[in-house]
Amino acid sequence: MSAVLPVTPTVEAAAGYRLALRRFARNRLAVAGLAVVVLFLLFCFAGPLLHSTDQTHTQLTQVNLAPSGAHLLGTDAVGHDELGRLMYGGKVSLLVGLASGLLATVIGTLWGAIAGYAGGWIDAVMMRVVDAGIAIPALFILLVVSAITTPDTWGLVVILGLVSWLVPSRLVRAETLTLKRRDYVLTLRAIGGTHGRAIGRHILPNAVSTVVVAATFQVADAILLVAYVSYLGLGVQPPSTDWGGMLSAGLTAAYSGRWWLIVPPGLAIILVVCAFNAIGDGLRDAFDVRGRG
Repeated sequence: MSAVLPVTPTVEAAAGYRLALRRFARNRLAVAGLAVVVLFLLFCFAGPLLHSTDQTHTQLTQVNLAPSGAHLLGTDAVGHDELGRLMYGGKVSLLVGLASGLLATVIGTLWGAIAGYAGGWIDAVMMRVVDAGIAIPALFILLVVSAITTPDTWGLVVILGLVSWLVPSRLVRAETLTLKRRDYVLTLRAIGGTHGRAIGRHILPNAVSTVVVAATFQVADAILLVAYVSYLGLGVQPPSTDWGGMLSAGLTAAYSGRWWLIVPPGLAIILVVCAFNAIGDGLRDAFDVRGRG
């Protein structure tokens, strides 16, 4: 009699995802966080289409103007419209945060899945690498590399992705250690299924909840790290900017009463980071089987 390939419980998984979606929708804080993120994405990426400004050339006749009808958030020390710059800087911050968070999650997911599935000395060696990396603060590595290379936007994405994958790898490894003992994985291996098929078709799809939650927190952490580095002058260089760079540029002006140069980017960072954390908390609670009923 020929062996029958085990069927992954896709129907059960789909029902679980629908239940998780309903639980997420009942979490008002998480839904509010999602709304904030969507609004900021529209503001930063679609806003410049409605409010077009020159963020490259200086306009010395428009320096340090207070908020008015012509410039709703005033202008900065070189005459740039602050509202337009908030959009421009937010585009960089969100792009770097989302892209580096995705890159870190992909690297961490693959590393953790391979380590957890392989087990034995392979798992031990791979996880000692993770432990050693976690012992070194990501911000310290980012500052050193940024000081040496002066990265552009995509350079920051790569650097952040390479220093931020460690925590997701530990989460995915823990999930993999549980999943690889499931009946459908054991049956697949018994009938000669490859390790790659076991990981790609069964382990990773069933660990998607852990991956999604980890990715959400990674984006929030990446936005904060970019703000830290840019605040210290080691982020993207002029004429490009991000919210951290705007904070750094407006800090001295704030002591002169020009609050519009520091309050908007500061609030933007706080709101977006809190929003992503709220989404992550909501997703974690939604996928938590202990809370289902």
